[in-house]
Amino acid sequence: MSVSTERISQVLAGVNTGLFIGGSWRSTPNTVAVEDPSTGEVLAEVADATPADGLDALAAATEAGPAWAATDPRVRGEILRKAFDLMTARAEDFALLMTLEMGKPLAEARGEVAYGAEFLRWFSEEAVRITGTYSVAPAGGTRLLTMRQPVGPCYAVTPWNFPLAMGTRKIGPALAAGCTMLVKPANQTPLTMLAFASLLAEAGVPDGVVNVITTSQSAAVSEPIIRDPRLRKLTFTGSTGVGRALIEQSAQQVLRVSMELGGNAPFVVFGDADLDRAVNGAMLAKMRNIGEACTAANRFIVHESVAKEFGARLAERMGAMKIGRGIDDDVTVGPLIDAKAVAKVQELVADATDRGAKVLTGGNTVGDRGYFYQPTVLVDVDTQAQMFREEIFGPVAPITTFSSDDEGVTLANDTEYGLVAYLFTENLTRALTVAERLETGMVGVNQGIVSNPAAPFGGIKASGVGREGGAEGINEYLETKYVGIAL
Repeated sequence: MSVSTERISQVLAGVNTGLFIGGSWRSTPNTVAVEDPSTGEVLAEVADATPADGLDALAAATEAGPAWAATDPRVRGEILRKAFDLMTARAEDFALLMTLEMGKPLAEARGEVAYGAEFLRWFSEEAVRITGTYSVAPAGGTRLLTMRQPVGPCYAVTPWNFPLAMGTRKIGPALAAGCTMLVKPANQTPLTMLAFASLLAEAGVPDGVVNVITTSQSAAVSEPIIRDPRLRKLTFTGSTGVGRALIEQSAQQVLRVSMELGGNAPFVVFGDADLDRAVNGAMLAKMRNIGEACTAANRFIVHESVAKEFGARLAERMGAMKIGRGIDDDVTVGPLIDAKAVAKVQELVADATDRGAKVLTGGNTVGDRGYFYQPTVLVDVDTQAQMFREEIFGPVAPITTFSSDDEGVTLANDTEYGLVAYLFTENLTRALTVAERLETGMVGVNQGIVSNPAAPFGGIKASGVGREGGAEGINEYLETKYVGIAL
């Protein structure tokens, strides 16, 4: 069963496609086309901000800052809770919007709505738990008071692969902490964030507290914002290359930064693993979001004693997935985001096969419209292949083998990235010791998904700095002030 044309038109018509600045919608002379990656057709045209528009958004956030910071924590929390309730009530609209502009199947889009909304609920509760300390100085005579205060205006740059959740994961803690924001969604998937901006206004977020700008000139619009002394924090989710450039720009104003960057997640299957559980975990870790996720399993490192069986089982499962437009209920694999993404996956697969890898299933594009690529399993992949060094960002699972725990850990750590790792074993001692040795910010033990709003999300090495979610998430938007009181 497919979503009707009338339903699609209704949802698209409900999205304001202007810039949202200071509580008002603003049109622009030029626009940016938003494409449906399953058909290549244009869904909508959104406003195309200039650098001046970006600075107007920063001005609006700056002006709204003092009043929002002074708003009672309970009030901030209740507004976030209302936003959660509204999003939950409109889950189907948000899910369809994401499927249309990003391509993920509706079932996955519904899951993202639930996940993204949970950040609003979680941080609505954290808003009233911002604490300080009071103590006596060791030498006596002075009292030491610490307090937590909002960082100030924040600039959030969000990616196309999770158009809603990457926004709520940043906006939720910022608003709970008392910060104001300007948000720039990716130009491939701006509609979801624009719809979310309307929802926040309806929930009671005051004018100027959240501003949304869409643009085809990301670098030109972002640089003046980042270099402006009114901005106090930059938070970015995206590639490591862009993240490095943004960190360099932010150094001039010594900005607080949160960077959730690229990944090269190892998926390590030990000889004693429960293979049913490992294959189920692999399907989640690899195929969630069509493989277009920084947390996606990128390198399957499988003990030689179980590699053949694991590969065969995984190929059977991936080969049976139905490819198509995500609005069809029985589709389990949607399109990649654009033609460039398909070309990159083709390049990586060709490099691996040229080095001797064998294709168990998939390995080809699908159809003559849209950006579809078959779920693919490769075995005997050389560890020097490009796909073992770079993010695949597509439905491709490359398998290599190891013979000892030390070799498996060494292969897993052999990357500049350090976002997440997955390991499967039935031995508790091995699970704990290997988890401690893995050079990543997160580890999934016998599970293929680690993301949870109640847990800190983030990486080490070239995968970024800072944490989003959990009790740690709100700290990224708070400064600590010390007050010494003489008696």
